[in-house]
Amino acid sequence: MHRDSLAAPVRFSTGIARPRTRLPAGACDCHVHVYDSSFPAAAGARLLPPDASVHDYRALQKRIGTTRTVLVTPSTYGTDNRCMLEALASLGSDARGVAVIDGSESDAELQRLHAVGVRGVRLNLSLGVSGSVDLLRPLAHRIAPLGWHLQLLMAPDMLAMQGEVLRHLPVPVVFDHFGRIAPALAGRHPAHALLLDLLQAGRAWIKLSGGYIVSEHHAVDDPALDALAAGYLCAAPQRVLWGSDWPHATASSGMQPMPDDARQIDRLADWAHQNGGPSALQRVLVDNPAALYGFAPLASS
Repeated sequence: MHRDSLAAPVRFSTGIARPRTRLPAGACDCHVHVYDSSFPAAAGARLLPPDASVHDYRALQKRIGTTRTVLVTPSTYGTDNRCMLEALASLGSDARGVAVIDGSESDAELQRLHAVGVRGVRLNLSLGVSGSVDLLRPLAHRIAPLGWHLQLLMAPDMLAMQGEVLRHLPVPVVFDHFGRIAPALAGRHPAHALLLDLLQAGRAWIKLSGGYIVSEHHAVDDPALDALAAGYLCAAPQRVLWGSDWPHATASSGMQPMPDDARQIDRLADWAHQNGGPSALQRVLVDNPAALYGFAPLASS
């Protein structure tokens, strides 16, 4: 326990206390963006956050105790992955990338992305400015030979309509931000039932990221998140991941308050302990990311 110890302030994160939860070695933050205004935003981009660098993010790692990172190309840049790839090179072997592509890329380009640590592609049908639901099958077949996954963000109604497609894709599917399921929809919306089915069938993964986004109160402390998180952890404990969503571009744009990332860690720890016991946090933060993203085994102590 070291919640009462203080850390230096971190950009794009409220609070200065460290988490009360000490994280296991190799803990991975599976959803991070970087922004650099030297890379132009895509036409029509709706989120135009301030610059957020690897240097800024390392300060967050020091505060919360993570060591591994998954960088995701944000909607701001469309299919331009250069900002993410520059950060990926800076973070080195403790990082992996999730790119955005349109499917027209050459085999050589996809192999190049794989060689530098990309392990999946994201299709953002919520705030994205590129791609459409019609790309689900083509993108999945394009990346299948590489062993990549398809990461999805889409509204529940759209998600529910794609059940048959998702059940037969040749790649794993990763849903970020609780699958965009608001707590009030849990157990009621067919998209939630679909997510649980895909998880239990071993066809999907879920990121317990962006709890403050799906919460009616825009807060990770919302107790309504407890049952939603528990449902995922109980359905497929080996398929659950966590991500901070730093630097919280939707918060920077005024869509909700800026969260406290130490508090996000502690909320995850409570969910894991209550729905899997002492080993659950190790599984969510270390074992599951290693399996999905291909991180090297931890060096023996």
